[in-house]
Amino acid sequence: MKIVLPDSSELELPDGASGLEAARAIGPRLAEQAVVARVGDATRDLRLPLADGELVQFLTTRDTDDPDALYVLRHSTAHLLAEAVMRLHPGVKIAIGPPIADGFYYDFEFPHGVTINEDDFPKIEAQMRKHVKASEPFDRSEVSTAEAIDRYLREDQPYKVELIEDLVRDQGVTTVSLYRNGEFLDLCRGPHAPDTGRAKAFKLTSVAGAYWRGDANRQMLTRVYGTAFAT
Repeated sequence: MKIVLPDSSELELPDGASGLEAARAIGPRLAEQAVVARVGDATRDLRLPLADGELVQFLTTRDTDDPDALYVLRHSTAHLLAEAVMRLHPGVKIAIGPPIADGFYYDFEFPHGVTINEDDFPKIEAQMRKHVKASEPFDRSEVSTAEAIDRYLREDQPYKVELIEDLVRDQGVTTVSLYRNGEFLDLCRGPHAPDTGRAKAFKLTSVAGAYWRGDANRQMLTRVYGTAFAT
């Protein structure tokens, strides 16, 4: 198959080659720095296959002014934060962790009697850096909603169960995507960087309370904010 690059040149690849394989075919430096592929008007994981004739642009850690590159980097760092918190605080329940205009956050319900504040950030950041050093792949999988609900029920993650049940009820979805980095598996649409090693420059910035889904009648969660950049 052939893909079309931004300069209108064509790159010939084996059928089903991934974006990461295409980047490696162009050069090792591009493969090391790439964070996401822009395919047409949408962004896509580099680990996903490309199709014949697609117009592909590779966004890298050098694209510091590109909002899509920064979005993916911050989204991936939010997953790193959740992975680190779950390692440090077994039994924590996880809610959502999106990128935002100036960084990212993740919401947690900590076990009874456990609280965190800014003094805990160095320990969490140190755990995050361990996962960065390990360069854990962000692996995407598609599973049925029934399988995903069963998994999160067994793991006692009620917020994920609620999110999936709402997707089934409101949108009629039958499958959802999950992303794994290390031992952490999250309900997520993506896209993500190829691995955790891309998240080299990050900092946790503050902690606050946040009601689940903004409803004052629901559970108060702990929201940890952070920011991330390419360098």
